[in-house]
Amino acid sequence: MRLGSIILANEGAAVKLGAQLAPGLQTGDIICLEGPLGAGKTTCARGLIKAFCGAREVPSPTFTLVETYQKPQNSGAALWHFDLYRLEQPRDVYELGFEDALGDGICLIEWPQRIEGLLPPERLRLVFHILQEGGRRVDIEGTEIWRQRLAATGLI
Repeated sequence: MRLGSIILANEGAAVKLGAQLAPGLQTGDIICLEGPLGAGKTTCARGLIKAFCGAREVPSPTFTLVETYQKPQNSGAALWHFDLYRLEQPRDVYELGFEDALGDGICLIEWPQRIEGLLPPERLRLVFHILQEGGRRVDIEGTEIWRQRLAATGLI
């Protein structure tokens, strides 16, 4: 279900969007970031990861395909950041710990369309669009539960 859209004027707005999502994350959450190259997916992911665990540096998992992050003092679920751009076959995601991430982690997935048939429907989709006049539009899609959670944060 479509939950709304957000206009991001610049890179800082993409970082802020990610940071706004981080505090409410729970074990079992799946956040999918979709859009063309250069649309702001990784920038948003970095904002989310930095706010989630306080990491100073957040490398893109483009070549490693996955990075994991833990909150300070190892409290709560680990955040698994998947970048599936270079994934060859959908089933290859299981070699990256995907089942563990789904079971007891939080999944942040760039290029989720590479494994569309493997994802449960209870996920948040952020679809990034590059605007001709500059900036980005992010379409937000999710279940009723996600609508309630995002409304509580003021994002929608």
